[in-house]
Amino acid sequence: MASDDWASKRAKAAGPPDREVRFQVAGRALGEARQRNRPVDDGGAACPVLIEGKKDEVALRRLGFTGPVERVNRGWDRERLAAHLYETYGTRNQVDNGDAIILLMDWDRTGGRLQHDIGNSLEGFDVRIDTRTRMELARAMKPEGRTVESLGAHAPALREAMREHDPEGEEE
Repeated sequence: MASDDWASKRAKAAGPPDREVRFQVAGRALGEARQRNRPVDDGGAACPVLIEGKKDEVALRRLGFTGPVERVNRGWDRERLAAHLYETYGTRNQVDNGDAIILLMDWDRTGGRLQHDIGNSLEGFDVRIDTRTRMELARAMKPEGRTVESLGAHAPALREAMREHDPEGEEE
């Protein structure tokens, strides 16, 4: 019992990880995603990133993503979107045989529902999807925002953290 009290007091005193540590975690996740997203002739796998809307795409472009970006909000129902993604990108990435699509919905309730529903639709087609990037960003960036769009405001700091994991991705 005494050791449990000691551990909880120590955890409370330590507090949440500081901003620099959280940005390093987010930078690693984004750097790996950006490297896979980069076109094949630039050394990437041309793995598409599926996001919610136009402002999310602007934020990703500010972070240096140069490959394909697909948007959920295009006026299609989920079944049509899943079929389009399956027909366009297949079930596996042809370059690195990894996940075919990176799902990157916001880390709010609506984004969670979209991530779940679209993920299930794509898995019905046997499409391999990357959900790790969203999970890591949700943990690391929650105090700064709950959306992909909010990453754009932190682009300079995040790009610095991303350089470690994707050094040749800088094109500005």
